[in-house]
Parts: sequence; C-alpha cells; structure tokens
Amino acid sequence: MLLHEFFGLFSLSAFFMWGFLMAFFFNVFVYSLDVKRGTTLLLSSFVMMCSYTLSDYFFTWLSLKNSLNLNFALYDIVTIIALVIIYKRVRKTTPSFLYLLIGLSINSIFFLLMHLDTDIYGNKYHWWFWEVYIYTVNSIDIIMIVALIVDRDILGLHKLKNAIRSLLNPSANPKEP
Repeated sequence: MLLHEFFGLFSLSAFFMWGFLMAFFFNVFVYSLDVKRGTTLLLSSFVMMCSYTLSDYFFTWLSLKNSLNLNFALYDIVTIIALVIIYKRVRKTTPSFLYLLIGLSINSIFFLLMHLDTDIYGNKYHWWFWEVYIYTVNSIDIIMIVALIVDRDILGLHKLKNAIRSLLNPSANPKEP
C-alpha cells in the first residue's frame, strides 16, 4: 500500500489519465507529420485515453456494480475488444499494440482476482497479494504509456513472441534450411 499512501488513490489515477492523454496528443502530432499513418497507433492511443478517462474514480455514476475492481476489469475487457475491432479494420499494428493487449489482459486478471478476494470472499485484511496487485497494475500502466509514446519493443515482447512462434511452427521459419 506504499504507493497509495505516498501518492494517494486519486493522484495515481489522475497521473495515468494524464499519461494516456499525453500519449494520445503525442500520437496526434506524429500522425500529423505523416509518420505512422495507416497503423493502429493513433486509434489505440485514443481508445486507451477514453478508457482511462471514463474509468476514473470521478465517474462512478457509470459503474455497473458497486465493486471498483469489477468495474476496472470490465473496462479493460471492453478496451481489449475495442482494440481488436480496430485491428480488424486497420490490419497494420505497431509494437505498442502487443503491449496494450498483454497489459490490459494482465490488469483485468488482477482486477478480477482482487474482486474475488475483497468482494466475493470478503477479505478486508492486507496480505502479500495486495502488494503484488498494486505494483503490477501500476507498473503495467506505466509500461503501456511508455509503449504508446516511444512505440518500440522496450521489453522484448515481440522477440519473445517470434521465438515462441518459431518454436511452435518450425516450418514457417525461413532461416532454417
């Protein structure tokens, strides 16, 4: 809980909302320079900005349930669906797209696990999973913001994906004779 005690719940939310807003503005600028047109970069940064703005704590009137973690999980799942729809229309992604899909998937799993722990099981006592949840979700949010801005394979996820793909389907690997 150190992050929430140091920054506060609302200031972390505002920071991530601001980060996705700045990533969107940066990608609008890049798009206007005719650098990354025809890719999912601008649309995916717009979807992420809208998702994090609508799921902010200040907009609790949009809540489907009284559970904060369940709401965040539902927002992330809807965001994943929106990103997949964008991919189906554009068909050309950038390196940040994989980071968004993986990050949102991990975040929604953590949100659902926290919903299970706090709302369904009724656990109100702090234990190690809460720390893992806080640091993982916040780190992934920062990684997604950075991935949208720099649009590079910063953690090597694309290399890992290609390595796994070549291991699973060696006949598709053109480097091997």
